[in-house]
Amino acid sequence: MSDLPTIMFGSRPVGPNHPPFVIAEMSGNHGGDLGRALDIVRAAADAGASALKIQTFTADTITIDVDSPRFRLSEDHPLWPGRRLYELYQEASTPWEWHEPIFSLARELGMVPFSAAFDPTAVDFLVGLGVPVLKSASSEITDLPLIRRIAETGLPMIISTGTATLGEIDAAVRAARETGNEQIVVLSCTVSYPAPPEASNLRGIPVLRDALNCQVGLSDHTLGLGASVAAIALGATVIEKHLTLGRDDGTVDSDFSLTPGEMRALVTETTVAWQALGEPTIGPRAIEAEGLRFRRSLFVVEDVNAGDPVTSQNVRSIRPADGLAPDEFSRIEDRTFRVDAKKGTPMSWELL
Repeated sequence: MSDLPTIMFGSRPVGPNHPPFVIAEMSGNHGGDLGRALDIVRAAADAGASALKIQTFTADTITIDVDSPRFRLSEDHPLWPGRRLYELYQEASTPWEWHEPIFSLARELGMVPFSAAFDPTAVDFLVGLGVPVLKSASSEITDLPLIRRIAETGLPMIISTGTATLGEIDAAVRAARETGNEQIVVLSCTVSYPAPPEASNLRGIPVLRDALNCQVGLSDHTLGLGASVAAIALGATVIEKHLTLGRDDGTVDSDFSLTPGEMRALVTETTVAWQALGEPTIGPRAIEAEGLRFRRSLFVVEDVNAGDPVTSQNVRSIRPADGLAPDEFSRIEDRTFRVDAKKGTPMSWELL
């Protein structure tokens, strides 16, 4: 299907020749409750997700405690109007002491556990926990020293690209490759929560793949499944969606997250979309062999005797496909039968 090489995320192969790698993003949907966090891990596994992802930062590693307009979201923000960045990140962060039990349970349930690292201390911490892949978030894409630090671990890395230009994305990928790391997946992303479908710009997925010569996926913040399924048709190999136990949970990201049942449907439908891609060839498939038998062809449709002429009453185009092609009728009409033929006899030149 593609000559892009497969990348191993732990024991899971990721690439165009493998089913979509579906990431369940916990984000801040744990609501500050480790029990809820572990329940989200279980829900992700039950839904068939390939991976469970969290975020590794503290409010102090991602911003500073300042109250000014620069450090607040806009008043018309659809989810967090006017919130101070420091307070929002305090609420959304996953305590570092929770990482080990979250990762252990995810591994036990057959998923790949990993996280987005937001600063060098997070990189070191996650490497110490044995994660098989690391991610850089969209807003960190211009922090090239951080990109290089993640890439220097030698682990496969995912680079999210929300808000970025092609030049900025290219710079980030080049920074990672400077370290010798070629195990890179770029995620198309729209930093809007939720993102309207028309802002997804999925046609950019093959553009990124061809421009960067690397695998491309989608970090999908739209409501529903449609954008993710469509992304597979355009070549995405990785899909990331937020997961919550319930959309009315009141956690920071629950409003635009999938429920467990929706996550299960996402895994199913993206896999179906991948299976349906096939190959860029046109022609009958092996599975259609029986169908080929029932194409139309010319048959004797009433008993005829030697010497009878071929007419539209005694020879017609019907199913199945054992007779002459229907377009041959103009060549045989009014010719005479050489032998007797029963109703249901495939028309052939030997009969004339």
